Amino acid sequence: MSEKQIYSNENNVTVTSGNTLQILAGTVSGLTVNNGGKVYNYSTVNNAVLQSGANFENDYKTTSGLTAQSGSELTFLGGNGYNLTLQNGAYGSAIDKAVLSGVTINDAAKLTLVNGTVASAVTVSASGDFTGQTAFEVGNGASAYNVSVVNNTTLVDSGAVVSNTTLDNFGALLVKAGGSANVTTVGSNGQLAVAGSATNTTVNRTGMLEIAGGGVATQTTVLSGQVVVESGGTLNSATVSGASINGNGTSVYSVIVSGGATMSAVTVGDWGTLQVSAGGSAINTTVNSRGGLALAGSATGTTINTSGVLDIATGGRADNNTITPGGEIYVEPSATLGDTSIASTGILSVASGGTISGVVTLQAGGSATIWNNAGGSVVLPTDANHGLTISGLENGGTVSTIINGFTGTAPGNSDSIDLAGVSADGVSYAYPSDDQVVVTLANKATITLNIPGVKNTGFELTSDGHGGAFGEVCFLAGSMIQTPDGDVAVEELRQGDTVLSYVQGVAQPASVKWTGKAHTTVRAGLHADEAGYPVRIRKDALSDGVPYKDLLVTPEHSLFLKGRFVPARMLVNGTSIVYDTGISSYDYYHVETEQHAVICADGALTESYLDTGNRSTFHQESTVVTLHGMRQSWEQDAAAPLCVERSFVELIFRELEARGTVLFGHASSPLPVQVTHDPDLHLVTDKAQVLRPVRHEGGQYTFMLPPNTEHVRLISRTSRPSDVVGPFVDDRRELGVAIGSMTLVAGQQKQDIVAHLQPVPPQGWYARHEDASSVWTNGSAMVPVSDSTRGKVCLLSLTVCAAGPYAVAEDNTATESLSA
Repeated sequence: MSEKQIYSNENNVTVTSGNTLQILAGTVSGLTVNNGGKVYNYSTVNNAVLQSGANFENDYKTTSGLTAQSGSELTFLGGNGYNLTLQNGAYGSAIDKAVLSGVTINDAAKLTLVNGTVASAVTVSASGDFTGQTAFEVGNGASAYNVSVVNNTTLVDSGAVVSNTTLDNFGALLVKAGGSANVTTVGSNGQLAVAGSATNTTVNRTGMLEIAGGGVATQTTVLSGQVVVESGGTLNSATVSGASINGNGTSVYSVIVSGGATMSAVTVGDWGTLQVSAGGSAINTTVNSRGGLALAGSATGTTINTSGVLDIATGGRADNNTITPGGEIYVEPSATLGDTSIASTGILSVASGGTISGVVTLQAGGSATIWNNAGGSVVLPTDANHGLTISGLENGGTVSTIINGFTGTAPGNSDSIDLAGVSADGVSYAYPSDDQVVVTLANKATITLNIPGVKNTGFELTSDGHGGAFGEVCFLAGSMIQTPDGDVAVEELRQGDTVLSYVQGVAQPASVKWTGKAHTTVRAGLHADEAGYPVRIRKDALSDGVPYKDLLVTPEHSLFLKGRFVPARMLVNGTSIVYDTGISSYDYYHVETEQHAVICADGALTESYLDTGNRSTFHQESTVVTLHGMRQSWEQDAAAPLCVERSFVELIFRELEARGTVLFGHASSPLPVQVTHDPDLHLVTDKAQVLRPVRHEGGQYTFMLPPNTEHVRLISRTSRPSDVVGPFVDDRRELGVAIGSMTLVAGQQKQDIVAHLQPVPPQGWYARHEDASSVWTNGSAMVPVSDSTRGKVCLLSLTVCAAGPYAVAEDNTATESLSA
């Protein structure tokens, strides 16, 4: 064994096995160290190669252009190193404030930094499968920046820092407790695992951020990647967007918060999805357009913006929620909803078995659908609130939810509550206390509602447009009713007066049995026919001199045309028959004859009042108390048939429309400016994942469902046929799509889904017409799939039998309205 010392510049030096070289001064260029050779650098070395088994030590000086081959060992005791390459099996370490730049670590080589060492422009890669091994370790007191990791692993120990790191193609960065990573980009199939801290992390498509117990990630951006927060981990101030796909091409959650983990100040949108598992918590989450939050844990301070979705799963709880216009919250069975504010066009749906534990504030124009056993309270802050629907009362029952703020002076000038599936026919009312009303149905079942102050405000069932309840049939003040002594203003008629009725075209006297008066205030924001705007039938609209002046009636008032009664709303054409939107409140009147009759108002044949159950709505215009008999029906007691069939009404509509064009010129089209037949069909899972079809051909749609999906909601555009086809279509339902067959395929197993075809379908489906092979949705229909998706990826295929047309213009009303 020999030892050599160099004190001046030398080139192309070779250190052979068993020999030692000390470089004490000068510069050595072109150094080769063979197996068993050893070099101590106390000066400068350029372009060195360490053969297998060689050893090189840089002692507080400078080495550049060094390649360490397999089995060699490189040590930096302080000093500087530039353009260093550690190949497969080589080992390097740097201590005592060494500074390294331009470092390449390949395959199974390893470099460790400690004690104040700094490394920059570090590339860590592997040509084979070296996942699970650590090629680059940043130890206590060391730091590294501008690091690229591909198909290999970098470890950050306690007290160490890495900055500006890029992870791609199975590159991994593992941050231990006490370590930190700043400005990390997790690319395709990259992974950042944090038990310490991570700041300014960007997770791209198929990338993964895993936050372990004690780990904290702050200011994270998730772009189609995934974040998993394990028990004890924390995710703060994150922005999530883009549907997330794993390396197998399967849709996954953008963020998963495990039990015991916390997520705070996270914003999600544009197909991003969050899942908070049981025991996990989310604080101050914002869900934006097309984003979703699936909550099985707890959440507080959640804001759901336009087209965002919060789905509270079984066992989940959400408090202090805000639904802005267009946002949606769904509360599943055994889930709990705390204090929630719902803005106009916001949606809340509480399934049977879901619980309200706080106060739901429902602003005008918002929608809340709950079951009778939901509990909690709902506040209706204004007199124009018509968005509360209560289900589960078809056979009677008690509503456990307290309804506050129910105010108004009459059914047309008050808040309203829709009791789904309950007919107003044959009902009666009792008030056991000032704050409670009991409604007795025609079948003698009773419904009890708890509404503070209801005895003072009164309570009256009205039609929801989808059942068999009454419609108001009324004249506005100033309508002139024909009598034997000439025309008399409707408001002047009293019980015992005589009017003329028409039987087979012949005028006959008829005694006035009863007159009634009520007041209404238009419910701005609803469709014109539902809002209560009066219909103005212009002079000469029906024929010359008919009516002889403008006639104002309520939308459900019928005109007598071609031997049948036709509701005025079905004839609105935007020219001669219009909604008068310049009238926001008005008195209206009923005139009842001994028998239902065809009478004449302003020269037009119309109907007298038929008592189908709403008499108590009106103030009797008489000092005489009258005891009334059984309520009447169109089928048994009408003077002529009520006809709403399109085949009959459309012909009349077209005739009057053409006449109106001649008289008044062309008006704006009563139909939407632009329509589409594209339903924009997609799914939202019970975990708030938004799924687009993987295949669509004609009416056939196929969706891929993640494993363990309990149910999905079938989401689409909606429209009312009366709006997009014409008012002569007597269908004012909000229709989504008509679904025929649905099939779920998991592996070799195939299952037909028929829940929507049952007599009582799931939420969001209309009842199936007899012998129909398809069923319409309301735009958000529940499809149960839990039995087939446990642990499996499934394909849901469905047939859309009908869709649209849907209005895509801003004005989605059915008819042109007249404003003052």
